[in-house]
Amino acid sequence: MDKKDFAFDKINFILLAVGMAIVVIGFLLMVGPNSTDTTFEPDIFSTRRIKVAPLICLFGFVSMVYAVVRKPKA
Repeated sequence: MDKKDFAFDKINFILLAVGMAIVVIGFLLMVGPNSTDTTFEPDIFSTRRIKVAPLICLFGFVSMVYAVVRKPKA
């Protein structure tokens, strides 16, 4: 079996793994205390949870798309 038969090379898989790790980090940054019916938690509106974490997730998804689209060198 030739290496030319594979759609991805080692770099594509590494980029996919890094992109997935970035997405997981973004989702972990969104985690925090939640509000209930009896108590209000103002941390749900923190900058980290509504601005920074979604941008990190977006960057992770874009890097994963790049890893899929990237053409391996011959």
